[in-house]
Amino acid sequence: MSSADPSAADPERLPARTKLGFALGDHALNLALSALSLFYLVFLTDVAGLRPALASAVLFTGRVVDAFADPLMGRLSDLTRTRWGRRRPYFLIGALPFGASFAALWLDPTHGSQAAKFAWFAALYVGHSLLSTVIGVPYVAAQPEMTLDYQERNSLGSFRAAGSVLGTLVVAATVQPLVGAFGGGAQGFAVAGLVLGIWIALPWLVVFRVTRERPEFQRPSSLTLLAGARTLVRHASYRRLVVLYLCSRVAMDVAGAILVFYFKWWIGRPDDVSWALGLLLVSSVLSLPGWLWLGRRLEKRTLFVAGTAWWLGLQGFFFLAGPETPRGLLLALAALMGLGYAMADMVPWSMLGEVVDEDELATGERREGVYGGVFTFLRKLAGASAVGLVGVALDLAGFVPAARAQSAEAVLAIRAMTAAAPAVFLALSIAIALRYGLGRREHRAILAGLHARELARRGGR
Repeated sequence: MSSADPSAADPERLPARTKLGFALGDHALNLALSALSLFYLVFLTDVAGLRPALASAVLFTGRVVDAFADPLMGRLSDLTRTRWGRRRPYFLIGALPFGASFAALWLDPTHGSQAAKFAWFAALYVGHSLLSTVIGVPYVAAQPEMTLDYQERNSLGSFRAAGSVLGTLVVAATVQPLVGAFGGGAQGFAVAGLVLGIWIALPWLVVFRVTRERPEFQRPSSLTLLAGARTLVRHASYRRLVVLYLCSRVAMDVAGAILVFYFKWWIGRPDDVSWALGLLLVSSVLSLPGWLWLGRRLEKRTLFVAGTAWWLGLQGFFFLAGPETPRGLLLALAALMGLGYAMADMVPWSMLGEVVDEDELATGERREGVYGGVFTFLRKLAGASAVGLVGVALDLAGFVPAARAQSAEAVLAIRAMTAAAPAVFLALSIAIALRYGLGRREHRAILAGLHARELARRGGR
């Protein structure tokens, strides 16, 4: 009996292979997002020749247009009814266009004015972002439905986080070598984009196969879009979760957008950025079993606060470090920061499941799509604003694309955005998390209420 699959006795337990397969979706989505966050601003300025402000405007335009599509996509997936479920069909519909649009982003027209290049890259970026929404929002909405168990959601979240981190690790380990191996510049980026485009399209066949949807959740909706939006805004747990997550993600977005500039123009060792990212991400993955063990004993909000506070405590070192800082010390710092990064990235998505259950108790509807869509919408809008401000700040500080050296003011701005800006947002996320009230005990009461209502419904037939 000891060798039996525990998921056979408990329907809310998921086999490891299911969690691994589901995590491939996060791997593909985050691989694309990481490549764009870490290298696209550099590509647009140093290869395509766009001014930093215009390059940031490309990212801002694409993310804002896409962000407004997220709640609509969430609503559409909630209302979808097919033999394969509400979410799964979109994994097959969007996979190939998602990969192809990513590859197209790295194709540079060699001629044209600044305005023409901006229009070209903005159109490509908007198209790719919308295709990302077609599969990304249903994927996010599927997670709360995979299991209703509080701890098992943590476990599934840890697999997702590992897949996500490994996506970023692949980017950090492959983009620069691929670009260099194929001649650098526009040609090198074009080949790297094609390889990664194929990479991010393939996993969705597996995700389609392993995703679990519950037929009993496919109910008719009585709430209009406007009425549903009102209940969303009034949902206190959701509001706090959104704010704490946005603050932590803005910290990540700012750091990701500026990190290549930091190592190139301040530290003077541009190749070290791949090593720093690699160590941060490897330590993030390796820390997950330990965090998951703690999660069996602690509330999710406590895990989030502990991990984020750890990261915040190390953040100031980036401002103090300089060209004379030993390479080993700087890389060790990156590895230590990965321990906190894992929790800041993973836990909010795990917490979203309990919020959806709380909403079902209040409204009688399952609205994972709307909740996930708005969550993603606000995350993209905040991230786009953060990255856009990075580009504007570089422009105002006098940053010159493809120059041999930068002014002291530009370098100081790079240092401040690497160290101080993320620290402010991490501190805000901790302050909000300390006031978050939906924990393990509260979730047990919610599930009990849902179960009692279902029994009453069946008895009234």
